Amino acid sequence: MRTALVIGTGLIGTSAALALAARGVTVHLADHDPEQARTAAALGAGTDEAPEGPVDLAIVAAPPALVADVLADAMERGLARGYIDVASVKGGPRRELEARGLDLSAYIGTHPMSGREKSGPLAATGDLFEGRPWVLTPTRDTDTEVLNLALELVSHCRAVPVVMDADAHDRAVALVSHMPHLVSSMVAARLEHAEEAAVRLCGQGIRDVTRIAASDPRMWIDILSANPGPVADLLGDVAADLEETVRALRSLQSSDDDKRREGSAGIEAVLRRGNAGQVRVPGKHGSAPRVYETVVVLIDDQPGQLARIFADAERAGVNIEDVRIEHATGQQAGLMQLMVEPKAAPVLTAALKERGWAIRQ
Repeated sequence: MRTALVIGTGLIGTSAALALAARGVTVHLADHDPEQARTAAALGAGTDEAPEGPVDLAIVAAPPALVADVLADAMERGLARGYIDVASVKGGPRRELEARGLDLSAYIGTHPMSGREKSGPLAATGDLFEGRPWVLTPTRDTDTEVLNLALELVSHCRAVPVVMDADAHDRAVALVSHMPHLVSSMVAARLEHAEEAAVRLCGQGIRDVTRIAASDPRMWIDILSANPGPVADLLGDVAADLEETVRALRSLQSSDDDKRREGSAGIEAVLRRGNAGQVRVPGKHGSAPRVYETVVVLIDDQPGQLARIFADAERAGVNIEDVRIEHATGQQAGLMQLMVEPKAAPVLTAALKERGWAIRQ
């Protein structure tokens, strides 16, 4: 691939453009808002000047509701040899294009499974997709050259290609992305009018659950409008679990021993089902999940603390597999959770104690 046209210079489009430009591809940028395209160009994502002729690959990064219109316009104008979109829903746009009678041999639907809570070109990074799955949904009509161009794009972005059927993809993202986002928003909504004293008690657990609720509602309305059926089906299942859980909790309030036992069994059942589902979530780099030991260190909220602790871990010959920080309420300090291989935990603990770090058991 020598040339590309990115139509839509938001977070995903600009991030893809940055990755391509960094690997020597001449990238042209277009957007319904010219100022946004100019911003992306200023970041080094390419040029906002129109290409003189057809490019190798056109990448449509428009909202799901507009994808079919933008793709149809680009294909009818002959802007590229191959066309892809990066929308989070795949079945609907393809059916819309088929209904228009377009030749779809030059098109393949794709979806990079990566993003951020922020939107727009200023939130873009060239490494946004690194190590992340990038779904490709070719059909028997897809031209081999176009599939190869899409695979080259994925390679340039250092993502991991995953081939799926379009409708299977839509059911999958409803399960792992769209439904969880709504549940996160519902949990976060409980905080809107909560007493300040209660909100001040928020810890890492509530931060983890509500993090994605910070995303742009307008963007999510577009996404959910394109995939409402599968999401509604899943939320129906969640609602049934909620009803059972509420009944179990009410039973725990009862003075009747049998009802309390029944309620306890109901709560245990849902918690154990949660355990069983959670262990299926892929671990680091998409591999099977692994159990790490956690070393908890008290750190001050001062410049250089993180660099010091990582340097001390390196001196001890210990690789930090993952890290979390829980900030202390009302204090300029926090607890840093360092996840390491079980056999490395005592080594790291001893080394950090020797260098003056306060270890919490």
